[in-house]
Amino acid sequence: MQFDFPLSQLESYAPDEAAPADFASFWQDTLAEARSFPLNARFVPVQSLLRSVQVYDVTYAGYGGAEIRAWLLLPAGTTAPLPCVVEYIGYGGGRGQPSDWLLWPSLGYATFVMDTRGQGTTWRTGDTPDPQAGGEPHLPGFMTQGIAAKETYYYRRVYTDAARAVEAAGSHPNIDASRIAVTGGSQGGGLAIAAAGLVPEVALCMPDVPFLSHFSRAVTLTDSAPFSEIAAYLRIHRTRVSETMNTLRYFDGLHFAPLAKAPALFSVALMDFVCPPSTVYAAYNRYGGEKAIRVYPFNGHEGGESQQAQEKMAFLAAHLPLDVGL
Repeated sequence: MQFDFPLSQLESYAPDEAAPADFASFWQDTLAEARSFPLNARFVPVQSLLRSVQVYDVTYAGYGGAEIRAWLLLPAGTTAPLPCVVEYIGYGGGRGQPSDWLLWPSLGYATFVMDTRGQGTTWRTGDTPDPQAGGEPHLPGFMTQGIAAKETYYYRRVYTDAARAVEAAGSHPNIDASRIAVTGGSQGGGLAIAAAGLVPEVALCMPDVPFLSHFSRAVTLTDSAPFSEIAAYLRIHRTRVSETMNTLRYFDGLHFAPLAKAPALFSVALMDFVCPPSTVYAAYNRYGGEKAIRVYPFNGHEGGESQQAQEKMAFLAAHLPLDVGL
């Protein structure tokens, strides 16, 4: 069922929630600290049975200099710099196998897929540990790790990794660093918004049913995971509501969206109990660049699936056309 505001209200819904006064300086300092470590992006060729793409196993330095894994897929025979799609992964998933990521290279684009630290045991395997949280990928939850302070919160590390992923992709000689798009669904969509806000060089943003936005509404509106992890935490830690919600303000898509200037294509599903429509529109309506949104009235968190993929293909081709030969 459609449980949130009616569409007519969603289309103008932009909650008046100000970013923390030190939001910009916090993230400037965070990225400066991360960049004090050499990016050290390494691209190791992988022998595979995929004939139409060249695969590279990637590592680069993310938050705290930790080694983040990724895949880079290039159309076979690439000789000139290409536009690149940096893809972020939904909650609990990992980078999986190169064969999971053939859409964009089949169109002629480079594709860089960031593994999410600590995740990759729920629905697709991951290979990137989270040293600050004790090591190997594990099952959720992640929503309350280190939530007592913005400096220690889990997503400080992941958002930083996402920004550095754009830099790592752009460091490859066959990628045009001025023509990088960011995309992903759910958590991946939230990371795309954050990356577009943190890295001015991002040229295009395509978040699908994005997560990690408008925490103050989400945690009281839905009892679906992952937002429910926060409510469950506060159900026990009754005296920590204020400090918890204050930490989340530094990681809210509401506050990254106005910073992003790249053209954007969002998607939203009006029966989505995981990322309620009002949380998506809250970020969309505050987004700082040219934007459009595709609405799926009778879908849940699956969103537009292959239909939305078609929309993104057209959007990508219109804004980052392949004007160089392979």
